Amino acid sequence: MLKLTVSRRRQRVSLVTSGLILTGSALLTGCSKPPEIQKIEGYAQGTTYHISWWSDKAVANDEVQRDFNTTLAQIDEELSTYRDDSYISHFNHSSSTDWQPASVDFIELVNIAKDISQKTQGCYDPTIGPLFDLWGFKKDVLNVPTAEQIAAVKAEMGMDKIEVDEAGKRVRKTLPQLQVNFSSMGEGYTIGKLSAVLESKGVSNYLVEFGGDMKIRGHKPDGKKWRVAIERPVPGEGGRTVHRIVTIDDESGVTLDTSGTYRHHFDAAGKMYSHILDPRSGAPVTHDLVSASVFGTDPRVSDAWATAMLCMGQEEGMQVAKSENLQVFFIQLKQSNLIDSKSDALAATKGLTFEQP
Repeated sequence: MLKLTVSRRRQRVSLVTSGLILTGSALLTGCSKPPEIQKIEGYAQGTTYHISWWSDKAVANDEVQRDFNTTLAQIDEELSTYRDDSYISHFNHSSSTDWQPASVDFIELVNIAKDISQKTQGCYDPTIGPLFDLWGFKKDVLNVPTAEQIAAVKAEMGMDKIEVDEAGKRVRKTLPQLQVNFSSMGEGYTIGKLSAVLESKGVSNYLVEFGGDMKIRGHKPDGKKWRVAIERPVPGEGGRTVHRIVTIDDESGVTLDTSGTYRHHFDAAGKMYSHILDPRSGAPVTHDLVSASVFGTDPRVSDAWATAMLCMGQEEGMQVAKSENLQVFFIQLKQSNLIDSKSDALAATKGLTFEQP
């Protein structure tokens, strides 16, 4: 089983459909007319997935499920940090700084991470694991480290300490102890792979949801648009409720990745410590951003940006979203009040429509 953990692991925010049936996944609503919507559900990578699709061309659901299983197994073999025999585990456990052969997919993940890390001045960092452990978050026991301890751990982190040779299809780390964890792109990476399985079979109308993130393409069999919803990010509320409904008007393929901070924190000596760490300071974030939803076209990229936004907070995140032309929906919690804001690119798009529940 691929269960990708991350040092700044975010709480997934549920997404629901226009039927407003509140679950941890996306389901379909509306009439069932030929061709019928096909559904596949399962459990992988420590989370659930729900895929809904339809096609004018006859495609066997069993065949799709079989190819999904094969794809998930391949991802597990490459990126699972819970398997000693996975590629990433071999890379992490090796103390060698020599070049190591790597797949095109692995190299692309490294390049995405290096790019976003640079654009966020290090706020996005998949090598942050040791810092997460230092604060006691791995065992869920708070340990407030000293400035000296934080500095020592930070010296062992950084995407700039991984080098890539694309032509030679190889990577290397410049620090023997460096470890990387791509779980902050895990769901997005998997969504891209499962979507590719459907498209390889001629399916162009689907909703692929994995761990709360998704890719939506095309429309429903009756021509209506896909609709999803963003969960209301308030801790302590009974059950899950809808915050905003989103109609996907753009049929070319939209990715949606949501990250939230509001359910995971420590309270110690009258002070609250978030489980979201800022690699730049080595300490938990102190901003009031509780949810960030990033819309895009590459699920790996929007997944990583969603994590980055939680590190930066609304103010800095809004500035970066403007410079990078990112479509981001922010939710802040200010004295028990939820405050929404949209990046310029999201406010200007005609591909998405937001509604009150």
